[in-house]
Amino acid sequence: MCRVNIKRAIVLLVADKAEPLDFIAESGWQVHSPSLVLYVPKHIRLKIASSERVWKIPPVNRREVLRRDHHSCQYCGSSKHLTLDHVIPRSKGGLHTWDNVVTACEKCNSRKGDRTLFETGMQLRTKPKAPVHPAISFAEQFWRFEQASLE
Repeated sequence: MCRVNIKRAIVLLVADKAEPLDFIAESGWQVHSPSLVLYVPKHIRLKIASSERVWKIPPVNRREVLRRDHHSCQYCGSSKHLTLDHVIPRSKGGLHTWDNVVTACEKCNSRKGDRTLFETGMQLRTKPKAPVHPAISFAEQFWRFEQASLE
């Protein structure tokens, strides 16, 4: 099971790589082109296995962590003099993983030092987590927009 955007669903249906699962005409969309009207159901099933669907979590590195944290300090929100910080310091058993590395400005990083958040009384603005597949991220935004437009 995975989510795909409507453009990808159309490509899969037209290329005969997917088939509709909905047989009710009201639960889908009609997409119009100059020469064709295509019914796109809400649920489709892939007919083939695709290596394109395999996505690996990128390695934990400065560029990817900065991208995930939107180039801002996860303690104060600053966007200047950014470094990486281990939430649980490596000296205390913390690992270099997605859920333990955050972006921090030099000031917050030196203030935190080699201590835990509890010891310093600092709080993270967002909980660190591994990045998700771009298609899933797009689909989640699409469905949030669709739900908001229905209300």
